[in-house]
Amino acid sequence: MPTHPPKLSMLQVLICGASVVTLSMGIRHGFGLWLLPITQEMGWTRQSFALAIAIQNLSWGIVGIFVGMIADRFGAFRVLIGGALLYGLGLVGMALAPTPTWFALSAGVLIGAAQAGTTYAVIYGVLGRQLAPERRSWAMGVAAAAGSFGQFLMVPVEGWLIAGLGWQQALLALALMVLLIVPLAFGLREPGFGGATPVKRDQTIVQALGEALRYPSFTLLMMGYFVCGFQVVFIGVHMPSYLKDHGLSPQVASYSLALIGLFNVFGTYIAGALGQRLPKRYLLAFIYSARAVSITLFLLVPLSPASVYIFSSVMGALWLSTIPLTNATIAQIFGVQHLSMLGGFVFFGHQIGSFIGVWLGGYLYDVTGSYDIVWFISIGLGLCAALVNLPIKERPIARNIALSA
Repeated sequence: MPTHPPKLSMLQVLICGASVVTLSMGIRHGFGLWLLPITQEMGWTRQSFALAIAIQNLSWGIVGIFVGMIADRFGAFRVLIGGALLYGLGLVGMALAPTPTWFALSAGVLIGAAQAGTTYAVIYGVLGRQLAPERRSWAMGVAAAAGSFGQFLMVPVEGWLIAGLGWQQALLALALMVLLIVPLAFGLREPGFGGATPVKRDQTIVQALGEALRYPSFTLLMMGYFVCGFQVVFIGVHMPSYLKDHGLSPQVASYSLALIGLFNVFGTYIAGALGQRLPKRYLLAFIYSARAVSITLFLLVPLSPASVYIFSSVMGALWLSTIPLTNATIAQIFGVQHLSMLGGFVFFGHQIGSFIGVWLGGYLYDVTGSYDIVWFISIGLGLCAALVNLPIKERPIARNIALSA
């Protein structure tokens, strides 16, 4: 890469990157709406559906590490194109799967891999390389807010599609919609990545990863992110069924998920902006502890549409606000040359938590007939995550070679 490579327009990067995240994250946030229609019509257990979504999150985490390596070396453009095509194929397979095994392969493995190539790690790599450090946390907050807006926008749309077309046709419609990522990817073609020759790096992938794994703060970020994944995916997938089990209408569930998305637009933007001014470790500790308090109060008060909407609004403000802070911390410590790969590796911890949270919710419901145990686990994990973020060191790591920050 040249010493001073040309940069893409900040507005172009933000619009295209935010639009990609809006589509990719918006669609996946609505998957909980399919739990009851699919399990009831196909005669599957909730655990079968939950396992497929758990595999999706694990696939996303594992593939995300390697996708990040590719995006760091060859740019995000090719990754986004492949991810969009794989996303469409996975949605079609999800609609037509005749057995839980095929459903797990399509909704789980394929869509998980597609999300790895169309969401935060890849987009944040572009933002980190194309924007100045003093705008980085803010820009990541904007991109995360776009993912939240996607939830606010797409969850009601997915509910309407299911009601109007049926769950299978609704998935096929989403398969066409997700292909809009392909033209958006052209707006994220970075100068210096056009040829087949990899961009020159001051560290190899092995060196960068080894350095990160030996640095305690990197491990602490992964531990906190594990809790984030456990909480948000459990709530996102099982909340509609939890509310219906307590006699509330499906519309309450749809509005609940939409409110989470709406308030997270503000929460993630504010988190990214504050991350430019305040220690990010303190902001992360506050977010995790506030989640624990919010869940506790939600379980203590009588359940009603009003309590659901209040909880969803508060939880929404905390929902993905960890993402810009976590990724900006990685960039601040290690620089941006391997940001997509390192972000993907930390996100792997998030996805292990997601796998356990969504699967455990389905498993314990089938065993006990209740989600109570998983709610209690979420509270305890939130408090633990708040504590492990406090000792994180945010200053750039000292090394003998000079990396661009």
